[in-house]
Amino acid sequence: MIVLDRTDHAILEALQRDSRQTVQQLAAAVGLTSTPCWKRVKAMEAAGVIRGYGAVVDRESVGLALCVLAEVNLTQHNEGTVREFERAVAACPEIVACYSTTGGADYSIKVLVPDIRSYETFLHETAFRLPGVTHIRSSVVLKEVKAEAGVPIPGAGRPAPAGARKAARPRSSRAVG
Repeated sequence: MIVLDRTDHAILEALQRDSRQTVQQLAAAVGLTSTPCWKRVKAMEAAGVIRGYGAVVDRESVGLALCVLAEVNLTQHNEGTVREFERAVAACPEIVACYSTTGGADYSIKVLVPDIRSYETFLHETAFRLPGVTHIRSSVVLKEVKAEAGVPIPGAGRPAPAGARKAARPRSSRAVG
């Protein structure tokens, strides 16, 4: 378990804005020298706080004009059915996000395809054949109002989310007289 401080938060925020910057640029942006900055990044990578780096691709530029959010219900909720369903979803490239949910659906998925005809094909040839699927309710996205790739990092004038752990500050061992 790693405890993150404000400098770590600043590093994460800067990396989410531009993960291609050099360690020197990153260090300057957060007020460190290169070596301590590099060590902090490596520690966050080792702890799994930073899971990877990548490019944010405009889906429409690569021919994926249609985004569909779908609610999926399973026939059974036993461990085998759930494991099979989740494994099949992980292997399906059109499904770019999948969440196990509470409420009326067992899962919510985000599907990217070129057009409505492609989505219909996806439903019949893939989604309805996923293990344990009994019902799918689809909603076509008309417009993406906000689709952030990163996560909100506490700091930079924003309050920490409720329940966020704060880094313990060392107390002075000097006696006050």
